[in-house]
Amino acid sequence: MRSVILIIAAMIVAVQADLVTQNRDGLVGTWRLVSASASTADGRHLDAPFGSNPTGAITYTREGRMIAIISHSGRKPLSGDRISSPAAERAEAFATCFAYAGRYSVSGNQVIHHVEISSVQNWVNTDMVRLVTLEGDRITLRTPLLSVGGTMQTTDLIWERVN
Repeated sequence: MRSVILIIAAMIVAVQADLVTQNRDGLVGTWRLVSASASTADGRHLDAPFGSNPTGAITYTREGRMIAIISHSGRKPLSGDRISSPAAERAEAFATCFAYAGRYSVSGNQVIHHVEISSVQNWVNTDMVRLVTLEGDRITLRTPLLSVGGTMQTTDLIWERVN
């Protein structure tokens, strides 16, 4: 009986490892942001948390590296360069575009972004956990409930494979 239990346990571990490999292999490539939506903790739905037509790209490599950038729609150009423009313009530019990069790992239906560099310094040396759903040439990344502008919300980002 003990050997049967050990065999079953080994089979479960192998299946779990295979699912992680499939999910990781399914993520490898470059994806463009198709849409973003959010739901607040009290159940309100937000159709456009990054504006009506946000842009973004995320890349996952076979070597376990990732990079992501998201830009809100409707961003205004700066009146000067990124240093000489007025502080209000630079603040708006900072608040409407973010990027980060680092390593990533997969655990079941989660991808964990291990942030090493970011436009938001507070994110450096943190892990960003995302629930991932793979469907054909699209993936959905869902954030856990977190504070965005003082509102607790979950954000769904739908990405389409570029290559």
